[in-house]
Amino acid sequence: MPIDLLTTPWALAVMSVLVLGDAFLVVIPGEVAVTALGAISASAGAPPLWAVILCAALAAASGDIACYLIGRTVGIDRWGWMRTVRVQRALQWARLRLDAGTATVLFTARFVPFARLAINLVAGASRIHAPRYFALVLLAAAGWAVYQASVGALVATFLPGGPVVAVIVSIAVAIGLGALIDLLTRRLRR
Repeated sequence: MPIDLLTTPWALAVMSVLVLGDAFLVVIPGEVAVTALGAISASAGAPPLWAVILCAALAAASGDIACYLIGRTVGIDRWGWMRTVRVQRALQWARLRLDAGTATVLFTARFVPFARLAINLVAGASRIHAPRYFALVLLAAAGWAVYQASVGALVATFLPGGPVVAVIVSIAVAIGLGALIDLLTRRLRR
């Protein structure tokens, strides 16, 4: 894909759709899209980094809020896939975490794809106070968007080689940071 196409407003729209879709299907590369556009922004000068962050944050918050509303209106046991052992374990885990501290859990879950889906569904089904939930989700999504776009932008700023190299390396760095954080949090829980 030509870099020129990635510097247009359409790139922001595509990234937003990927981030929104990532709220429901964790195999959609929303994080990768934000990191890549952050790198493109820093190396090519467009789209503006603030626009990448704003669009990513709004799309992420919209996806999380949509999952909350599904949990609130549909519940967490209506369809067969929701009653499988694996999903029920994830939902029980989410319920316990939400009971322990809603803000901490929402901020942490924003960075963990499967946990994010479970947490948002359970938050809705548990009828967590909507205005408080929405405010926390907006803050968490903004923090996540700044992080994802900044990884790409920082790599592109310090790495010579143009936008293509910056995108590839920034995605690798973001995945590596995510894996490191996952490893550290698993060790801390033991």
